Amino acid sequence: MTTFGRSAATTGVRRPGDGPGPSRNPDSSHSLVYWAVVDCWNITRRTLTHYQRQPAAIVWQLGFPILSLLLYGYVFGSAMKVPGGGDYREFLMPGMFAMTMAMGFMNTAVAVVTDASKGVVDRFRSMPMAPSAFASGRGAADLVVASAELTILAVTALLIGWRADGGPLGALGAFGLLLLLRFSLIWVGVWLGMLVPTPEAAGGLYAVAFPLTMISSTFVSPSLMPDWLGFVAAWNPISSTATATRELFGNPVAGGGTWVEQHAVLMAVVWPLVVTLVFLPLAVRRFQRLSR
Repeated sequence: MTTFGRSAATTGVRRPGDGPGPSRNPDSSHSLVYWAVVDCWNITRRTLTHYQRQPAAIVWQLGFPILSLLLYGYVFGSAMKVPGGGDYREFLMPGMFAMTMAMGFMNTAVAVVTDASKGVVDRFRSMPMAPSAFASGRGAADLVVASAELTILAVTALLIGWRADGGPLGALGAFGLLLLLRFSLIWVGVWLGMLVPTPEAAGGLYAVAFPLTMISSTFVSPSLMPDWLGFVAAWNPISSTATATRELFGNPVAGGGTWVEQHAVLMAVVWPLVVTLVFLPLAVRRFQRLSR
């Protein structure tokens, strides 16, 4: 665990010589905003320091999506068909990007419950830090890590022949939607991490997360599924992001006739915003209510 210093930026207590900056005056809105940002940055820095000292953690998190990409792209790819035509590998890649961003919230949950089980969260709560700092700092750090994961995965996809034919702006928009999905699910991970009692129990949540990513348009079009399952898959937020990024990347899109599939780009923005509005306050409230 990273050792915190005794400056105001870390402990939240201002001392002589700490430098300029507003004091923690609860009646000052400027002070509240300032310290919320400072506390968020310190939690972010702490999390990124852990990854810097343990880079194997990122490699491990990327292992499953890269293996899945190679497995489905090369082993099953020749037998898979894309409704409307097109190369299956180009159809697959945006789905794999979306799946990686979606599955990342489980890594967040495991990291949070590990901190809680070691007493780190209790230590944070004992400090005069902003209530939102733990969730926002964790979210900012996970978003940086997600950007690195997405970059590595995209480079891997390029090496095996995937191309984004929708132009630079389309590609930037697609990557933005992928990070927006990851950003929204971070708060689900933080909330779950403060609910489950042990890291082992958090690991068991993969049994729930895996079907969530599979019952989507990640690997196949919902139109190829049984009607009831295809309906569920089409309305899965991961499907909206996968379909929207396929459109923006200029890759084959197996769009169906449902409203949500025809407005995938819109829903790829709406779903993450709804998830964030629901789970970010839940995560902050759960942090405030944890027993000491």
